[in-house]
Amino acid sequence: MLYDVVIVGAGPIGLACGIEAKKAGLSYIIVEKGCLVNSLYNYPLNMTFFSTSERLEIGNVPFISHGPKPNRFEALEYYRRVSQSWELNINLYEKIISGSVENEMHVLQSSKRTYRSRYIILALGFYDLPYLLQIPGENLRKVKHYYDEPHPYYKQKVVVVGAANSAVDVALETWRKGAEVTMIIREGSIRDSVKYWVRPDIENRINEGSIRAFFHSTIKEIKEPTVVLKTPQGEQEIENDFVLAMTGYQPPFDFMKSLGISFHSDPDHTPVYNEKSMETNIPGLFLAGVVCGGLRTNKWFIENSRIHAGQIVTEIISRRGNQGSNKSPQH
Repeated sequence: MLYDVVIVGAGPIGLACGIEAKKAGLSYIIVEKGCLVNSLYNYPLNMTFFSTSERLEIGNVPFISHGPKPNRFEALEYYRRVSQSWELNINLYEKIISGSVENEMHVLQSSKRTYRSRYIILALGFYDLPYLLQIPGENLRKVKHYYDEPHPYYKQKVVVVGAANSAVDVALETWRKGAEVTMIIREGSIRDSVKYWVRPDIENRINEGSIRAFFHSTIKEIKEPTVVLKTPQGEQEIENDFVLAMTGYQPPFDFMKSLGISFHSDPDHTPVYNEKSMETNIPGLFLAGVVCGGLRTNKWFIENSRIHAGQIVTEIISRRGNQGSNKSPQH
């Protein structure tokens, strides 16, 4: 299958890249390992976005939400509508396994077929690679690195690991639905990056004792009925039913390295790319969206990385010259 552009990832930015490619008359395909906007689908069921709906819009399709900030359900509906409106060429539930360059063409092997293209755009998410605690007992069924809704934790002793927005939201939501919540926080306080309207809520719950918090602490071991903590006062073992490890997620670095992408030596492990064209050190291979930030997954969002799609396609069009276009059937 021969295309001008293969876009890896059908999140909002991948869709935006597909729209720009279609507008420019390029033959393209969007390939996604999961469902449409897979990362958003895996967000907590009751999640509300930080951004207002108009800042999440792509492809000049209006995003109308009931409140000033849309929720997960509204976002899923919106991006389905965008895909349908633009009749985007997408293959879902198809994972890209490997890539190479042959005769100046990129060759991508997926779980189902082989793609050849002049250009690749990686619009990858990071929600499927959680940071692990790397401690005994982490493989127990009661340990979760993802959170969907509070109901299963009613009347359960829940440990929440982390001090950022996800951990705070999980702690408050499960506590309000009847869980006995303990937070394990490596730092000495809730992080400054926590949403300003939520921070007083969690601090008040901790100060009044409704939610128990161990600061400057980590989990040493997880057992079926308990967890063992390392605290400034020494080891403590507390009763526990579930551990919700909200420790964050990371981009698929191994896959990116397998394609030949280089990385800076900075602590954030930022990939090498041209900020104007978004091209990596591999000619014809571009990055778009959150993947550009390396470990700084809070640097790029939908609202500030939508422009990557236009930057990349503008660069591709400027290079076409006499190359022509691969007019593969849009299936």
